[in-house]
Amino acid sequence: MPLQLVLTVIGRDRPGLVSMVSETIAAHGGNWLDTRMARLAGQFAGILLVAIAEEKADALVVSLRQLEAQGLRFIIEQSDEQTSTDGRALLLELVGLDRPGIVRDISRVLAALNVNIYELESERVVGSFSGEAMFKAKARLTLPDGLDVEILRGSLEALAHELMVDLSLEDNRPLIPCD
Repeated sequence: MPLQLVLTVIGRDRPGLVSMVSETIAAHGGNWLDTRMARLAGQFAGILLVAIAEEKADALVVSLRQLEAQGLRFIIEQSDEQTSTDGRALLLELVGLDRPGIVRDISRVLAALNVNIYELESERVVGSFSGEAMFKAKARLTLPDGLDVEILRGSLEALAHELMVDLSLEDNRPLIPCD
């Protein structure tokens, strides 16, 4: 069974960064599985999951470290854990006027109910009519067994009213379970 490596990479954004990383992984027989990458404030940042034969893992790590001379930085962790699909999956979407503390307040409610944030994307955009700064977020959540979705919905709606944001909560069934 191949090892799974979770890579975090960051560096000043420029064309060819993904190509450099993917060429290095492929040259060592690694299989690029899952990815989340983005440009943030001029920096390229990403996390990715790579499967590789155990006997090739050390050589891959050495080669990735050599890319650091070209301005990339890596954090590399081995994972023995397979992706879990336990619990009910929900999609949370939020939009409202930007202000400090929105993520803190929402995540506090989720943590209190033992809801896992599986994935979070957010961005600050300009409102199309008002021109004001708007905060938009999407989060994939996994509910613990026994938590009624209506309890979560009630807690989030009360907070949404307090924060003056629009919020929706919908079923989010994965298309293909990851193993």
